[in-house]
Amino acid sequence: MSMNKIVTNPLHLYRHLLRKCKKLPVNVQDHYRHHLRQSFNSHLDEADPVRVKQIISRAIEDADWILKKYSKRSGF
Repeated sequence: MSMNKIVTNPLHLYRHLLRKCKKLPVNVQDHYRHHLRQSFNSHLDEADPVRVKQIISRAIEDADWILKKYSKRSGF
């Protein structure tokens, strides 16, 4: 089952991404948590369900890319 099917609303997405942040190196976790919060706040007024699904999908893809980036660098 794809992660896009599990994450169905913005609050689920936010919690999912916070858990992903914990998998990052400690020295970059604060940066990505701050970025996550800012992104969440900037999309609070989004009402279009299609756009919300696009945002969720893109956020999951970006989080996976960031985790891969740091796993290649530090080998964790």
